[in-house]
Amino acid sequence: MSVNKNSSRSLAGIAGIVAVATLISKIFGLVREQLVAAAFGIGPVVNAYAYAYVIPGFLLILLGGINGPFHSALVSVLAKRNKSEAAPLVETVTTLVSVGLLLVTIVLIIFADTCIDLLAPGLEAEVRSLAILQLRIMAPVALFAGLIGIGFGTLNAADQYWLPSISPLFSSVTIVIGVAVLLWQIGEQLNATQYFQLGALVLAGGTVSGAILQWLAQLIAQWRTGLGTLRLRFDWRIPGVTDVLKVMAPATLSSGMLQINVYTDLFFASYIIGAAAAMRYANFVVLTPLGIISNMILVPFLPVFSRLAAPENWQELKVRIRQGLFLTALTMLPLTAIFVSLSMPIVRLIYQRYQFGEDAANLVTPLLMVYGLGMFFYLGRDVLVRVFYALGDGETPFRISIINIFLNAIFDYFLVKAFAAPGLVFATIAVNITSMALFLWILHRRLNGLPLVEWGLALLGLVFASCLAGLGSWSVSWGFERFLNSSNFLLLLLQVCLASVVAFLIFALLAMQLKLPEVNILTTRIRQKLKI
Repeated sequence: MSVNKNSSRSLAGIAGIVAVATLISKIFGLVREQLVAAAFGIGPVVNAYAYAYVIPGFLLILLGGINGPFHSALVSVLAKRNKSEAAPLVETVTTLVSVGLLLVTIVLIIFADTCIDLLAPGLEAEVRSLAILQLRIMAPVALFAGLIGIGFGTLNAADQYWLPSISPLFSSVTIVIGVAVLLWQIGEQLNATQYFQLGALVLAGGTVSGAILQWLAQLIAQWRTGLGTLRLRFDWRIPGVTDVLKVMAPATLSSGMLQINVYTDLFFASYIIGAAAAMRYANFVVLTPLGIISNMILVPFLPVFSRLAAPENWQELKVRIRQGLFLTALTMLPLTAIFVSLSMPIVRLIYQRYQFGEDAANLVTPLLMVYGLGMFFYLGRDVLVRVFYALGDGETPFRISIINIFLNAIFDYFLVKAFAAPGLVFATIAVNITSMALFLWILHRRLNGLPLVEWGLALLGLVFASCLAGLGSWSVSWGFERFLNSSNFLLLLLQVCLASVVAFLIFALLAMQLKLPEVNILTTRIRQKLKI
């Protein structure tokens, strides 16, 4: 009997729990970013933090995040095993991972200056100094990232979704408290240098504190469910440990290859003043809905993919792959229409106040538009990667990630010249499109054929619906700006809300005409949640 065999929760029920918890976490994250923008704008503190956060933050999102390789590996293995085997397996994996990540933490502390210089050789002296300080403070996040990821996978395999989905808000809360005190209580008493120095400490210290709190919350939940303690185990021969490491190791390396792409992007961004901070703000706006929806789609689908990995279940697996991709399209494409058509009012609504002025808004707006264009390809690639993990194949995503490193560097080099900072985002989109094409082609051959032409035509119909939705949304926004003074916060909020509703309505009406089964699945779930 598997760890979660007794669960009676449906995919819709799991998705609902994850969505609500993630929404709460994302709301706190939005408040955090608004405060950071108000306190520091796109100045040295946020620019430095954008670079210092790359390594520890990436590890926290990658290793410690839902859908990361640690989470995916543990869910894939524990879902097929008895609960009595879970505790020693989890304790052994935790011990082995902790030893490795402790070494990573020490290396980051000692060689922080080298890391920053390699990552961003174009930084000004003040920004470089702040980034080195912040990286040394945040280095322990590397260790806690692995522990958090193991906790996510263990709890999800035991059919617990609420705590893993909501726990990321701890980091947001600690940063919000620190920045709020700095902004309204201490800031006026400091000169610019002191303000920047203290601001750097607040952001870095809040990040570490949040990671520690997140790990402690999960650890308590693991103890209560009997899924492992702090006991050290070095016996990698325990049944299941090899299976976990077999998926975890190549999956981590594969996802780690993405980090090289981030390094490449920030390398070029370091020569553009304010680019790193602007990319951070724009990316967060897109990641807020994307994170909620990705958890709704990926978290419940991963165990399903795993249970359908045997050849006799491949026909149903193909159906589930299609559902994952089309639910991704149905949720991402209308958001793409909104972010492209309403990028400026959205940026003004969320960020433009105090230190974040008109110039900052003009820098962030085109980046938000381009990030919006890539939403479907980002999440669609992740859906396909999880299929390979479920099949016990972490090597294929790893190999494709290596190809992507070279592609991203080439795209960055040419596109940054043509489009400046937005060119870096265009490069990422191009890489994700290439990855999706390769994954689909390999699955097509491995699973004895996928109806790729049928899927492609249906997706083109949804893209057309998205284009018309964006046009309708832009028309409403244009009307507001022409006839009303939308510089007023409430009017600006009304402008964004009405234009967004128009986009969703147009997309929904057109999508229904395509008569896709996934439209019925999505509308049924929405009606159930709204009790219509």
